[in-house]
Amino acid sequence: MPIITKVSAQKRPGRYNIFLDQAYAFSVGERTLAEFALFKGKEVDDALRAEIEAFEASAQARDLAAKYLSYQPRTEKEITDYLIKREVAPAAAQKATKELKDLGYLDDRVYAQLFVKNNLQVGNSGPKGVSRDLAKKGVDPVIIDEAISEVDQEAWLEVGKRLVKSLMNQQGKIANREVVTKMKVKLVSHGFTSDLAEAIVQDFDLASQDAQQEALAKQGIKAYKRFRRYDEATRRQKMRQYLYSHGFSGDEITAFLNGEIVPLEELEEY
Repeated sequence: MPIITKVSAQKRPGRYNIFLDQAYAFSVGERTLAEFALFKGKEVDDALRAEIEAFEASAQARDLAAKYLSYQPRTEKEITDYLIKREVAPAAAQKATKELKDLGYLDDRVYAQLFVKNNLQVGNSGPKGVSRDLAKKGVDPVIIDEAISEVDQEAWLEVGKRLVKSLMNQQGKIANREVVTKMKVKLVSHGFTSDLAEAIVQDFDLASQDAQQEALAKQGIKAYKRFRRYDEATRRQKMRQYLYSHGFSGDEITAFLNGEIVPLEELEEY
C-alpha cells in the first residue's frame, strides 16, 4: 500500500505537495492536510486517495467561491456559474454553493431585497425590469415577487421620474405630446407598467402653453426650411405631415400654416 514519504510546502502559502513512495502524488491545502492527517508514514490506498482528492476539490471550490463573494453580494446561481466557469466540476461547484448557503453567506431572499433597495436609491428600472434582472441571476420567482411587493407605488414613481427627468429639457423644442410619448416609451422599456408610466408622466408639468407654442415655432420653421423648394400646396402638405409626425395637433398645425404662430412674411425670411 502506498505510504506518504514526504510532505513539502509550496511557495504558495497554505499549499502542500504530497509524495507517495518517493514520487509526487498530489497537492492539498491546509484544511485537507489537517482533515486527513496527511503526515509522513501514513498509508494512502486508492479509496482514501479518491476521498482526499474529492475533499480537496470541494475545499478549493469553497475558497474560490468565498473570495468571489467577498467583493459583493451574489446569488446562488452566480456562485455556481462562476465556479463552473473557473473549471470547477459541477458537483463540486454545487456542493460549495450549498455549504456557503448553509453557513449563511448566501441568501437569495436577502440579495433580492438589497437589489430592489439599491434600484430604488440609484437605479432606473421599473418593477418588471428589476424582476427580469433578478430572474437572470437565478432568483426564485416567488422570492422576486415578495421583494417587489414590499415596495409601494410612490417609490416606483420616484425611480421613474429620475429616469425621464432629462427629457423635460426637450420641452419647448418638440411638441408636448412627443415629450410624453418619449417618456412613456423609455419608462416601458425600463420595466415600468403602462399604468405606472402614465402616473409618472402626469407628475410632470407638461401643459405649458408657452412651451408648446415655442416648440411649434421651432419645428414649424425647421419644416418650412426643409420644404421651401416645393410649390405652396405641396409645401403646406409636407409641412403638415412633418408637424403631425412630431406630435402637434391639427389645429396647432393649421395655426402655424396660417401665420398665427410665426407671421408668414417673417417665415419667408428663413
